[in-house]
Amino acid sequence: QVQLVESGGGLVQAGGSLRLSCAASGAPLSRYTLGWFRQAPEKEREFVGAINWSGASTYYGDSVKGRFTISRDNAKNTLYLQMNSLKPEDTAIYYCVALRASANGLAYVDLETRWEYWGQGTQVTVDS
Repeated sequence: QVQLVESGGGLVQAGGSLRLSCAASGAPLSRYTLGWFRQAPEKEREFVGAINWSGASTYYGDSVKGRFTISRDNAKNTLYLQMNSLKPEDTAIYYCVALRASANGLAYVDLETRWEYWGQGTQVTVDS
């Protein structure tokens, strides 16, 4: 079983950048597909993006495509989310997620039910 702890959230001005990290423990991260979700106040949880076990493949939600980049360092057991050109509508709690890697790859990773492990979340606030 893997435990996930997010960090790096905070307050940033619109147009700015922020990098989130997700530290994993309990199992080698290389066995897992990883991703990020977010939830804004009074809104449903939204898929941000995902990355396969090797880092060779990524998939993003439409609202962040071209602005956010997911990467991972399996040697450090860490997942990252680089967020650029931030907008007030990016304000949300960001959650790191993991599921055991399989032949399904990144299929259906935009569905919450696909994911097995969730972090506690980190708050990102973008001030206009």
